[in-house]
Amino acid sequence: MRVGLDMGGTKTDAVVVDPAGAIVGRVRLATGWGGDQIVRTAVAAVRAVATDAGIGLDDIVSVGIGIPGQIEPGTGRVTHAVNLGVDELDLADAVAPALGIPVRVENDVKAAALGAYVLRGSAHGFHPRHGSMAYLNLGTGVAAGIVVDGELWRGARGTAGEVGHISVDPNGPECRCGQHGCIEALSGGGAVAARWGRPGALPVADVFAAAAAGDPHARELRAGVARGVAAAVRVLVLTADVELVVLGGGLTGLGAALTGDVAAELAASAEASPFMRSLQLEDRVEVLPAGSPAAALGAALIGAARDPEPEEVLAHG
Repeated sequence: MRVGLDMGGTKTDAVVVDPAGAIVGRVRLATGWGGDQIVRTAVAAVRAVATDAGIGLDDIVSVGIGIPGQIEPGTGRVTHAVNLGVDELDLADAVAPALGIPVRVENDVKAAALGAYVLRGSAHGFHPRHGSMAYLNLGTGVAAGIVVDGELWRGARGTAGEVGHISVDPNGPECRCGQHGCIEALSGGGAVAARWGRPGALPVADVFAAAAAGDPHARELRAGVARGVAAAVRVLVLTADVELVVLGGGLTGLGAALTGDVAAELAASAEASPFMRSLQLEDRVEVLPAGSPAAALGAALIGAARDPEPEEVLAHG
């Protein structure tokens, strides 16, 4: 049995994956704030999901944790997980002794990319060791994970997929990275909320609603969101030539309002360019189903990569 955790800013999603690749247990817990509480949450989540699956800790061979922030290559050390109150934390070394189980840590978007790749392969009846896919996470920020033939592609320094900080409009809004007109500055939930500047529980949803009602500022922001997401899709296809771009993250809760705008942006570029038209970008975009366990599943598979034969770890549900 393998356990995967997706540790987000408010909740932790935990799954147990059996030797056949099926998810046999799943629980969600509130995520604590700060390093000590993150460790306590991870340990509690593993124990809780083991109970849910009716197994003991001695039945678990590995734990994988997907978490926001940067992961130092070859370690379980997390840095700059600002949404969790963590500047630096050796998460693997803190959690493994408490459980007596090997622990591996990965960036949450990369974990979600692997999980989404495997789930889609299972759903469509093809072997998840073949093909390529990018997972584009649209949340507070914008980032992607790329999977090729069942393996995460991290790049030379682990930054493959960081499309959020590609500038697509030098005269556009300032990004938190210091550039102007980055994809994240146009499409990141945090950037849109800041530019909207009005209080609300779901500011990006408020922007889309106000745009539909004719508010000119909201219409400008909404158009920017679609422009940024469409640009990210183009970058991922034109640079990595992935077969599919799967959209996930909180902004996908906007549903057809978002995907319709993005499709229109992609169609406009196709109309203007025979080359772009030949790429059939509109047909290469899908949305991750709401409530999908992709990130936690991906974390479980990454944790299982410590096993002697990780190539046999497939998921079917």
